Formats: sequence, structure tokens, C-alpha cells
Amino acid sequence: MLREAIAQLDWRRLDWDKGGGLLPAVVQDAATQRVLMLGYMSREALAATLGTQRVTFFSRSRQTLWSKGETSGHVLDLVSVHADCDHDALLVLARPRGPTCHLGTTSCFGEAAAPRAGGEDVLDALDAVIAQRERKRPADSYTTGLFERGVHHIAQKVGEEGVETALAGVAQDDDALLGESADLVYHVLVLLRARGLGLADLKRTLQARNN
Repeated sequence: MLREAIAQLDWRRLDWDKGGGLLPAVVQDAATQRVLMLGYMSREALAATLGTQRVTFFSRSRQTLWSKGETSGHVLDLVSVHADCDHDALLVLARPRGPTCHLGTTSCFGEAAAPRAGGEDVLDALDAVIAQRERKRPADSYTTGLFERGVHHIAQKVGEEGVETALAGVAQDDDALLGESADLVYHVLVLLRARGLGLADLKRTLQARNN
């Protein structure tokens, strides 16, 4: 898909002059279609994005290139890039590794950019909250307590929740099974975050298995 998108992107028709050498670039989650952020790309930023397959922008305040996630680790892995009909704006499809916004949310546009159908964003939102707890470590937070006790403790909790989910599956009603399953998913996401991973990494693994 990336190779096809690059081949279809006609650099000669991109209207760099209209924006003073910059093109606005809307970034969209390739899996959920959720709008994640808006940035600006120069020729060099676009070349870096295509060359490294990590979404890179031009910072208007610092007047330099910056790769999304270079500090936080929440990078945007490039899937494809497309020009609009006037060739003066770009649509970038990417796979986010963690929350895109610096505030710890999935999207810089908040819930306004959330798809209306499906439950996928419930997991995205939970993963974003867990990432924020890991980064800020607020007091009196159960999630903070898990991170403070370390990977081994979190892994033990995943094991306990897995057993409880299995028992609910054979000996309890549907509500109990759903409740235990929710607890298990939450603790798995915390374990992934403690290992420097996130929901986006899990999605990529699942997508690879479906290919």
C-alpha cells in the first residue's frame, strides 16, 4: 500500500508556494479512520516521512524538522500519503504507537474525531488513560500503584485475572464473564505499557496474523 501511495503521489503537482513552502497534513488512524492530528510538512519533511516510514513534520515555531514521537516514543508509523484534489494539502494514514496528543489522548481533536460506530475507541481511550497514568503517576490511582510495583507484579495480576476469567467462563453467568474479561483486558494493557508497548502494537500483531 505504501509503495502504491508513493507512486501515485506526483511531487511535481504539489502546490508548495500557496503555503509558503509548507503543506497542511491531516493524520488519520489507518485502522479506525479517526483523525489524530494536523501538522505541516515541508519538502524535506515529506521526503523524511517517505524515507523513514515515520511521520515527520516541519515545526513552524522551531523552524526545524521533527518526527512525531521522537521524545515520547509515541511515533506514527506511515501507511500511506495522499494529496487532495488541489494538491495543496496531504492526508497521511498512519498506525499510532500510543496516544498521539501530547495531553495523553488518542486524538488532538478529542472525542469530536471519534468514529460513531463500533467499540474500538473504548479500547483506544482506555489505552490512552493507562499511558497517561504511566507518564504522570497520579497519587491514589490503582494504575499508578501497578506501575510502581513493576512488571512482575503486573504479570502476576494478568495471570490471576486470566484464571478468574476462565472460571467465570465455565461456572458463572454472562455478566460475570464479561466483567472478568474487562478486568483481564485492562491488566493486559497495563502490562504492555509497562514493557514500553501499547494497544497499537497489539493491533499490528493481530493484523499481521490476518494477512
